[in-house]
Amino acid sequence: MSTHAVSITVAPNGARRGKAEHGAIPLLPAEIAAEARLCQAAGAAILHLHVRDDSGGHSLDVGRYAEAVAAVRAACDIVIQPTTERVGRFAPADMMAVQRGLQPEMITFNLNELIDPQTEAQNALVRDFLAETAAAGTVPQYIVYSLDQLHELVRWWEAGWVPQREPVILIVLGRYAGTTSHPTDILAYLPHIPVRWRWGVCAFGAPELACVTQAALAGGHCRVGFENNLTDAHGMPLKDNADQVGRLSGVLDTLGLERMSAADVRLHFGLKTPA
Repeated sequence: MSTHAVSITVAPNGARRGKAEHGAIPLLPAEIAAEARLCQAAGAAILHLHVRDDSGGHSLDVGRYAEAVAAVRAACDIVIQPTTERVGRFAPADMMAVQRGLQPEMITFNLNELIDPQTEAQNALVRDFLAETAAAGTVPQYIVYSLDQLHELVRWWEAGWVPQREPVILIVLGRYAGTTSHPTDILAYLPHIPVRWRWGVCAFGAPELACVTQAALAGGHCRVGFENNLTDAHGMPLKDNADQVGRLSGVLDTLGLERMSAADVRLHFGLKTPA
């Protein structure tokens, strides 16, 4: 493998969008598994997993996660990364319950959601939980929405409260409403990412492909999918998640950037063997 090989993560549904926004957004376990198989074939190595309740709303239910994980594992070999996003509906205890119930290969945490409210007692609880997560062999990806959040994460790491020697982070460019991502947005973050941290980018809106390509060229990893974007660079609807994964794979191939397989990701990020 080359010095910098790129992992592609697909985030096929997210917590908010449904069939009304795009008919190919997968919501049920069988739909998620079928989409994972298509995306893996197109070049994705990691599945960022959200599950829904019976009404289609965001869920952190461990049983629903277990059902979706089993369906995906039966369909293809891809690293499964559940989310713990609160979306205003859940509490830090619910986030922790996902990790404790699943103990997956990877998981995502927003540190600011975990340390809410920010009290000394909550800080201590989160420090212990992050150490527990590391001891379980799960590799967290810390979600970063701003430079302030990155700086706070670095402070926790320097204090020894983030236990990973080489933390994995995802920088989110843009938002669902109000701001559109731009490829140069990542440049503001690069001087502030500690050496040897592993980082990637996802981006809202039509510039998604350009933003993640910029990240790959700068030494980072890529996440695409309907959680953040539904269209190509010209604003035309994508067929499905695999459509954008395939486009990104083609760009990386054209640029001579090697793509990681699921096995490569497990080796590179030091993941445990899935149960």
